[in-house]
Amino acid sequence: MTIKPGAGGAAAVEPEPTQSCVRCGATVPLGTSMCENCNPLGLKAPAATQAHGTIFLAIVVSVALLAVAGRFAVAGVGPFDGTVERVAAAGNGLSVTISVLNRGTSGGASTCRLFDPSDITSPSAYLLSPQVPPGATVSFSRQTTELGTEVRPLEAQCSGP
Repeated sequence: MTIKPGAGGAAAVEPEPTQSCVRCGATVPLGTSMCENCNPLGLKAPAATQAHGTIFLAIVVSVALLAVAGRFAVAGVGPFDGTVERVAAAGNGLSVTISVLNRGTSGGASTCRLFDPSDITSPSAYLLSPQVPPGATVSFSRQTTELGTEVRPLEAQCSGP
């Protein structure tokens, strides 16, 4: 508290700035993080750089653990070989049948890029295959409008995760 002389000789009391205790919410002086009840030994609070460093380290370790877990989750899936079996006109697009071979040791789905090999500027269509067991071949048909309606030879490049 600061005491200043007021009008007519009376003292005016001006309160000091305060803040709340971070643990219980009690009023404490500015610059103090915890009250006497929450911090009876008067220990200093951790520095801001220490707190932020701890959080940063926890995030880095979490991302690393997720990367390792993800790697184990997709280990053995693929590589995949894709072959276009049939192309036919279908409404406002094409109906395409693709065979996908999983040469890996684990089952998984493949993303197949369908394109016209004779025209490098032609658009591509991306199709997701059903689950392909390890060492097996699965054929599936999909319709796509990305490649137009003209029936022509197409190729498929299939990849795993």
